[in-house]
Amino acid sequence: MTNKQAKNSFRPKPAEKPLKKKRSFRAFRVLNQKAKVGSSLHSIVDGTFLTRQNLLTQVRFLLFITFIGVLYIANAYNAEKTIIEISRTKRQLEELRFEYISTKSKLMFHSKQSEVAYKLKNSGVKESVTPPSVIKVKE
Repeated sequence: MTNKQAKNSFRPKPAEKPLKKKRSFRAFRVLNQKAKVGSSLHSIVDGTFLTRQNLLTQVRFLLFITFIGVLYIANAYNAEKTIIEISRTKRQLEELRFEYISTKSKLMFHSKQSEVAYKLKNSGVKESVTPPSVIKVKE
């Protein structure tokens, strides 16, 4: 027999396996997730997740988590600093408001007509007893 004849000759087909009941893709995915969760939980408990091979595959994720943690801490410190600054500014505003109110009341007291007359009594300036009159000029 030549090569061509051997290729063309009838070959028996291998025995076919009996068809299994197909599982849906969703059921397979759920089973796969359960297996992943169980294996990852098991690896955390027994400490194998710290092996070199597993650690190298998750270095980027660990660095990302570390970076997010640092940002979270920095944000907390910044918020605390801002709150302290706001409370300090409120205190200063309250003190300035009190100072404004007291200065305004002192000014009102010292600008009363009786108080001005009392202060000018020794200088020779006297209070006018005649009311002011209107002067009309005709052109």
